[in-house]
Amino acid sequence: MPPYPAYRPSAVPWLGDVPEHWEVKRLKLVTTTNDDTLSEGEDPLRPISYVDIGSVDSAQGIVEMEEMVFEDAPSRARRLVQEGDTIVSTVRTYLRAIAPVSSPSPDMVVSTGFAVVRPVHVDPGFSSWALREPGFIEEIVARSVGVSYPAINASEIGELPIPLPPVGEQRAIAAFLDRETGRIDALVERKRRLIERLREYRAALITRAVTRGLPPEAALAAGLDPSPRLRPSGVEWLGEAPAHWEVARLKDVGRLIAGSAFPEALQGVEGAELPFFKVGDLAKSRDGRWLEDSEHTVSYEIAAEIRARVIPQESVVYAKIGAALLLNRRCVTARPSCIDNNMTAYVPDRDQITTDWALYTLSLLDFGEHVNPGAVPSLSEGDQAILPLPVPPLDEQRAIAAYLDAETERLDTLMARVETAIERLREHRTALITAAVTGQVDVRGAPPAGTLSEE
Repeated sequence: MPPYPAYRPSAVPWLGDVPEHWEVKRLKLVTTTNDDTLSEGEDPLRPISYVDIGSVDSAQGIVEMEEMVFEDAPSRARRLVQEGDTIVSTVRTYLRAIAPVSSPSPDMVVSTGFAVVRPVHVDPGFSSWALREPGFIEEIVARSVGVSYPAINASEIGELPIPLPPVGEQRAIAAFLDRETGRIDALVERKRRLIERLREYRAALITRAVTRGLPPEAALAAGLDPSPRLRPSGVEWLGEAPAHWEVARLKDVGRLIAGSAFPEALQGVEGAELPFFKVGDLAKSRDGRWLEDSEHTVSYEIAAEIRARVIPQESVVYAKIGAALLLNRRCVTARPSCIDNNMTAYVPDRDQITTDWALYTLSLLDFGEHVNPGAVPSLSEGDQAILPLPVPPLDEQRAIAAYLDAETERLDTLMARVETAIERLREHRTALITAAVTGQVDVRGAPPAGTLSEE
């Protein structure tokens, strides 16, 4: 799309030059803010569709509403909205929770953590895009005060400048962005669904191989029986398994080591030999599998002093308490390590089970089905020890693990490519909003919507 014929300085650093015939005005001169509010004397049974800060996504807008009545609503559920408004978060501004209000129900109420900006002398569609333009958003974030809970006054947002084309151009820009971002968002959603299907296929692939063995062609290539006889395993989640496989308890084919409580002062010893892993490190592993280095380290001497166990290399480690337990995330230690007391290490008996097989089977076990009742989910080493898992012959374990390594790497590479494509689309979406709202391109003669490439 071409630029405008002539530009002039806007005197606003983040806006730069704007088309010569555009104006630049403070937001408060073309909008009003927080016009309508619920009173404390409202009918206690008045229904409310409540929108909080967490209900707004920076790209998708308002994604959910909580239904309640006034007497049950939080004290911050007070701002009323109408068609054409834009809600702008004034607290936790780093979340960039800004969204247009479109076809609201009469019961819709938003948090006082939002400034409700109502267009007066500006097209509603254009104002909603101007308030979501990245430069404008960054100004809000930069002017916010506070570290853990940054906030800005609604009045200060009103002082911020926005570009103001003639009304006809405002409508043309809004229509262009509605159309083009809609196309981008639809393509992003298709790619998200593709990633979800690939994840489901990946999980099904692992489940099938760990419970039934290799697919026939892969089994023949590995010199294994492509159609082994099946028999009931006696384990509900395992179902029927190859008849020549064993079913063993965890403690029968390995040992479990509880993590240790390291005082904070003893963590992070400079130059110490042992990585010290916490539950959060499970999400930082290389390839989703290997735990190598940690920002926290401890020495063998300290471990011996507090009688902490040193976890052998190539142990499978995972959370045993809290929400992290329910994620069923497992990793393998790349070298001797220590783990905190919210984790367990499983050390396979390598005469019976390989590390790779232990990782794949443990990843398949849903600990959530076995947790101890209580407010905080947990599973002790004693409870883990009696969990069953399939145990094929060692050569078959290695063949299945090698097959799964290759197949999951292929799927992970494909998912990474799709994620990269999504990121490029998001970047394009952001750049498009900036270019159109600030007048870097002239969209008045933009052609009708075509079809975005799937590449």
